[in-house]
Amino acid sequence: MKHISDLVASFEKKLAMILMFFMAVVVTLAVIFRYIFNDPLVWAGETSVFLLVAISFLGGSLGLKYKSQAAVTIVIDFVPEQVRKWLLILGHVLMLTFLVVFLFYSYKWIFSPSVAIQKSSAMLLPMWIPYSSVPIGLSFATIHLFANLLDLVRGGESK
Repeated sequence: MKHISDLVASFEKKLAMILMFFMAVVVTLAVIFRYIFNDPLVWAGETSVFLLVAISFLGGSLGLKYKSQAAVTIVIDFVPEQVRKWLLILGHVLMLTFLVVFLFYSYKWIFSPSVAIQKSSAMLLPMWIPYSSVPIGLSFATIHLFANLLDLVRGGESK
């Protein structure tokens, strides 16, 4: 599972770099067109928001992969190693449960008829495309979290 998580993380990093590059280009073009040519790009704001949301979900997933998400560890820091391991396993199981429920409803939402008919206001892009960043990012996060859980259960690092 760690190998799959590593492959997904590699893909996520490359995709995040590409999306960040395009977002920087879009925002730069928007500024140039608005202030130099005095002709704003009507689609630039919408595009940059969609890209930022996708990057955020990829970044959140990568944060879980590398265990760099925000955490309050005051309890875990002061308990014995064996208790710490069980608390971390419990935390991972709870997060996985939340992610599975959230994934179920996000896929249900993406495939709902109401989303299928929605279009974005500026580009007339079908909204299932930008909305797909939610279940895709959460799917990647689930893979990473499950790999971390298996590592913990097998006796991996408990910090």
